[in-house]
Amino acid sequence: MSIKVKIVSPEKVLFAHDADMAVMPGAEGDIAAMPDHAPLMLTLRGGVVDIYEGDAVTHRFFVAGGFADIAPSHCTILADRATKLEDLSVDDAEARLAGLEKSYEEADKMNVPALDILMGKMQSARAEIEAAQSAIPGMSL
Repeated sequence: MSIKVKIVSPEKVLFAHDADMAVMPGAEGDIAAMPDHAPLMLTLRGGVVDIYEGDAVTHRFFVAGGFADIAPSHCTILADRATKLEDLSVDDAEARLAGLEKSYEEADKMNVPALDILMGKMQSARAEIEAAQSAIPGMSL
């Protein structure tokens, strides 16, 4: 038995296939979507989605936050931004993080909601750097 997994970014459907399991970065911890999973809506943090066929990871994607709709027969990930792991760039992610850190330094420290948004984006950029480094052959973290 399998589950239909779809990863959608604002630009396109990045992935749509049957899989045995999808492990995704939930805001409160990683969660696995499998056949017959109880219905659940989930907020995602920046991190890696692993798609399994049997015991092997067959596809890996970085998502920069978003939502997941998990149901007994399907899992739809609505990502703020999604990229195949091998297409990530450490340099681009580091530049994004540097820009976000500068914005945080210049931000009004009394505007807590804006600071929270910036912190979330910085966490996502750090996770992207880590994911991009893990995709480089021979590079260890």
